[in-house]
Amino acid sequence: MKRFETITHEVDFCLVGGGMAGLCAALAASRHGARVLLMQDRPMPGGNASSEIRMWICGARGADNKETGILEEIMLDNYHRNPSLKYAIWDTVLYEKAAFQPNLTLLLNCTCNEVKTEGKRIVAIKGWQMTTQTWHTVKATYFADCSGDSVLRVSGAEFNWGREGRDEFGESLAVATPNRHTMGSSILIQLREVDEHVPFIPPTWAHKYTEADLAHRSMKPDAAENFWWLEIGGLGDTIKDTEENRDELLKMAYGVWDFIKNHPDGRGRRWELEWIGMLPGKRENVRYVGDHILTQNDILAGGHFDDMVAYGGWPMDDHPSEAFHYKGEPTVFHRAPSPYGIPYRSLYSRNIENLFFAGRNISASHMGLSSTRVMATCTVMGQAMGTAAGLAVKYNCAPRGVYEVHIRELQETLMDDDAWLPWHNRPIPHVSQTASLSASAGEPEQLRNGIDRSLGGDDNGWWGAPGAWVEYRFAQSTRISLARFTFDSDLKNAKRMPCSFPSCGNHAKMPAMMTRCFDIEVLDGSGQWMCVKQVTSNCQRLVKVPLDVTTQAVRFVVRESWGAKQAHLFAFDVQ
Repeated sequence: MKRFETITHEVDFCLVGGGMAGLCAALAASRHGARVLLMQDRPMPGGNASSEIRMWICGARGADNKETGILEEIMLDNYHRNPSLKYAIWDTVLYEKAAFQPNLTLLLNCTCNEVKTEGKRIVAIKGWQMTTQTWHTVKATYFADCSGDSVLRVSGAEFNWGREGRDEFGESLAVATPNRHTMGSSILIQLREVDEHVPFIPPTWAHKYTEADLAHRSMKPDAAENFWWLEIGGLGDTIKDTEENRDELLKMAYGVWDFIKNHPDGRGRRWELEWIGMLPGKRENVRYVGDHILTQNDILAGGHFDDMVAYGGWPMDDHPSEAFHYKGEPTVFHRAPSPYGIPYRSLYSRNIENLFFAGRNISASHMGLSSTRVMATCTVMGQAMGTAAGLAVKYNCAPRGVYEVHIRELQETLMDDDAWLPWHNRPIPHVSQTASLSASAGEPEQLRNGIDRSLGGDDNGWWGAPGAWVEYRFAQSTRISLARFTFDSDLKNAKRMPCSFPSCGNHAKMPAMMTRCFDIEVLDGSGQWMCVKQVTSNCQRLVKVPLDVTTQAVRFVVRESWGAKQAHLFAFDVQ
């Protein structure tokens, strides 16, 4: 028997699924010392956020609750490199994060289709890369499933599918009787505003719709609408029925655009069809079972878990399983606090000893998932899970062992990486805590309060015009190896990719109050200030600058913001 070539990889940590959760998890693990391989079955990372599906990244409600960490890093890179918000460039921003990250091997167009286990552990997976016609076998100590579809469930990992009955977890919003129904899948539409009417002739196979058919759906092309309600599949199997669902969704999508574009009232005359998806974006199917199942009641109670490593804040956004064919509203937004905590115990398997997961397949009930499934929430879970995998590699322990022994280190590492944990203060290095802190103007003490964002009426930062400085002074000469900064990246304004293309264009600007250029100075032996580092084009919120100096004082000097008269700084630490 003739076979295609097989390439074998041996790594510490193998992830399946390169959507936003898997991408952030892979980056976090590799940055914390693990040898990582990320297997993605599509031509690019990003999943539902990529150019193939184009869903905007949503998360916790409220300006104070914006997700930071690796997600904000990615969004700022995109704003810097892609000011007109082109999807082709967005894809490369996501691609380069993984492709050029040390310790990380990226396999694109590679579908996992075999899992090998020994006892309660996964020892290897196998994938087919269609572009190279090559099999890839990956052996690893730890595995993670961020595929959304939970492909590693064939390992024997426990999982749930469908809607739990109201009595199972005491959830008031659950259905009375359990069933296998889920939320469905969607194909999205993007429109472009034009100066002249561009006729649209629908394909003969497109559905025809009336006003009654489209009740409760937005039919205004200028309403920043991506037609998320073009949804089906929740009454069937959103994995096995994907091809059939796509075919039906295309008929629906072209029919809806025909209804709008050729409507007698002329509502669509100034718009043309720019893009339509060919890959359904999924909301729900398989959910793993971890040491904790996150439920409606956990969310409503605020999720004040001792092992909180991520957070959500999107409403419990529960779409009816009948989806497009449901005659009422296309979703119900049930209240959820913003933020609420998500425990680490929902990010690893209860019965497979070396399996992590993050994204829409975490250990949650259907009602819990209805809130946690949005992508910004998935990314912070991904960063938390990837960081935990890095610790598991460091200490040679199981995922559960990270919870049992190293949970505080996990939380502190996440906060140091700018992954905000509500109700927690980031620990300040001893060197910074014990030094004298002063500034050329204003009160700098908030820079070491461990709260790296404005919350409510508390600014939690320091403002400085060009030339202004903040200084740490030590009782004696002290060796400094690192300076850490958290700049204000304007969390109050969402950084999203567009859902339509108005004639005025889509424009992204770097946050005006963020520091663009700055110096780090130290006091030399003669008592003079000496510049040891100049940063001339910073585009990030979190900046860690390696140093190797011994000094009695170190100073941060603002040189330029991205447009404001003063730059805003949330944290400045040295260690």
